[in-house]
Amino acid sequence: MTDNAKNKSKSVSHDQNFKNLILDYPVQSIQFFAEPEAERCASGARIVPIRQEQLKDRLGDRFRELDVPLLAEWPNGERAAILFVIEEESDPARFSIHRLAHYCLDLSDLFDTRRVVPVVVFLRPGDFPTRLRLGGDRAEYLYFSFIACDLGRTPAAAHLNSGNIVARINLPNMAYAEDQRLEVYAKAREGVAKLETDTERRIKYCEFIDVYAGLSDEETARYREVYLKGSPRKEELMGLTQMLMEEGRREGQWEGLIEGIELALSLKFGDESRNLAEQIAQIKDIQRLKAVKEIIRSASDAEDFRRRLEH
Repeated sequence: MTDNAKNKSKSVSHDQNFKNLILDYPVQSIQFFAEPEAERCASGARIVPIRQEQLKDRLGDRFRELDVPLLAEWPNGERAAILFVIEEESDPARFSIHRLAHYCLDLSDLFDTRRVVPVVVFLRPGDFPTRLRLGGDRAEYLYFSFIACDLGRTPAAAHLNSGNIVARINLPNMAYAEDQRLEVYAKAREGVAKLETDTERRIKYCEFIDVYAGLSDEETARYREVYLKGSPRKEELMGLTQMLMEEGRREGQWEGLIEGIELALSLKFGDESRNLAEQIAQIKDIQRLKAVKEIIRSASDAEDFRRRLEH
C-alpha cells in the first residue's frame, strides 16, 4: 500500500470514528464542538441527523458528502431550526474552506434556511484558513467563516473533570504535557465509566480512547498499577469497562479453544467425542483448556482421555 493510500485509509477510519461519536452523542457533540452556538440546544431541542449525500443537479455530477449534518429543532416553535454542519479533518493541510462553503450553501438551499452553523473538528494541530472573502476592488461580496474546534491545541487540563462525555472521550486528542499522559488517559476512561451506562457503548468508546491514546505495553501496565490496583472504586470508575473488555477477549479465546478441542476430539475419538465435548464445555479456565489439548494428543483412546481428564 502506498503512503497516500495509507493516509487515505487512516482518514476514512477517523471520519467513521467521529461519525459514530457524533451520532451516538449529538447534543453533547454540539455542546463541545460548537460551544459558541450550543447554549440552548440542551434545553428543548430535538437533534436529528440528516441526509449526508447532498442531492445532485444532474445524475452524472459528483456529489458532496458531509461528515455529520445535524438538525436542531424546537418542536414547540420557540425557535427556528438550526443546521449544524460538523466536519472532522484529520490533517489541517487537507482542509478546504471552499468545499465547506459549498456544503453549507447546498444545505441552505435544500432546507430553505439561512440558519446554518459550520463546524470543523481538527484532530491534529496545523495551519488552516479561518475565513473566506470574495470580492472586487470596491466591495466584498461574500464572507464565510466557521467554528473551529482545534483539538490538538485544546488544553486537556480544562476538561479532565468535564461532565460532557464527548469532551472526556477526546481527552487523548487534546494538548497536554508528556508527564500528564497517563492521567489524561485515566480521566478519559473514568469519564466513560461515569457518564455512560450502556455496556456496549462503554466498550466501544474505551476502544476509541485506546486508539487515540496509543499507549505502549509499558504505559498500559503503569496505568493498571497506578490507577487500578487496589482502588476501592475500581469497578465504578475505570475497572468495570476494562474488565468488560478483558472478559470479551477471554470469551473469544475460550470459544476458539473449545472449537479446536471439539474438532480434535472428533478426529481422534469419532462418535465417542460427543459426550466428551459436553464435559469439556464446562471447563472455563483457559489454562486448563490448553492442558486438555495436550491430553488429547497423548491419550490412547477415549477412556484413557476421560481418566486422565479427571485427574
